[in-house]
Amino acid sequence: MPSWSELQPFIVSGLALGGVYALSGVGMVVLYQATGVVYLAFGAVGAMGALIAWSLTHAGVPGWVGWLACVAFGGVVTLGYGMVFGPALAKRDPLVKAVATLGLTLVLFGVMDLLWTTSGGQSRAITLPTDTGAFMIGQVQVNWTQVIGLGVGVAITAGIGAFLRYTKLGTAMRAMANDREITATLGVPVRRVEAAAWLGCGVLAGVAGLLLADLVALDAATLTFLVISSLAATLIARLRSITVTFLAAIAIGLVHDLLTPIQALSNYRDMTPFVLAAVALLVLSRRRVMTSAREEA
Repeated sequence: MPSWSELQPFIVSGLALGGVYALSGVGMVVLYQATGVVYLAFGAVGAMGALIAWSLTHAGVPGWVGWLACVAFGGVVTLGYGMVFGPALAKRDPLVKAVATLGLTLVLFGVMDLLWTTSGGQSRAITLPTDTGAFMIGQVQVNWTQVIGLGVGVAITAGIGAFLRYTKLGTAMRAMANDREITATLGVPVRRVEAAAWLGCGVLAGVAGLLLADLVALDAATLTFLVISSLAATLIARLRSITVTFLAAIAIGLVHDLLTPIQALSNYRDMTPFVLAAVALLVLSRRRVMTSAREEA
């Protein structure tokens, strides 16, 4: 087992990674609440946005333009998909909705493989200005990108929680989560509310892709399938609570990185989202069964 001093850097990186997972998970939960769609293309959208940002900066464009392009790409693609396919998916089964977004994932992944081929050993990396600024916490060096990763996750979770509770648009989204048809009959502009949810989720996908490209790696496959960790956090929260999603995402990020220095377990760290989600779902199911049994008694 590694010592405490050896584990500390992985705690920092795990918190940063968990913060970005939380950012992604919260976006997926809000979209699901408003539309009923599990957005499996979240990772692919962020990955392609990050590759676009890298291409622009590699061509000499100022870095901030590339970062804005990444976020804008996520918003535009997700909004476009929601406006074209959202109405057709509104009354379909949840499985059909999920498979439809999986199709978008495969299309984007194919485009990335075509435009940004990995042949020739070309290395790509996104470096944010916050990587150079660092400070010490005890004996651990922390850079500002890691702080931003965790801070954005906290801010988005708190901000969206307040948005859903105190704004008219947020109230409309919560109403649609309960009953879409009744909400529409009450005069709520359902299409506009859905458009706002799609756009917001896409913007968060772009931000998450940019941060993960810096914190993890700028690789199409890696960034595309990192959505699994965020999806696991949303499943633990049963696609309802953004607070539980945040806590689950932080736990997944921490456990994943803390397994890295343990040689006997490091090869299994990618199983972290599946294991934690399975354990949480089993515990929750058992509690529901026990509660039902007590009520019947």
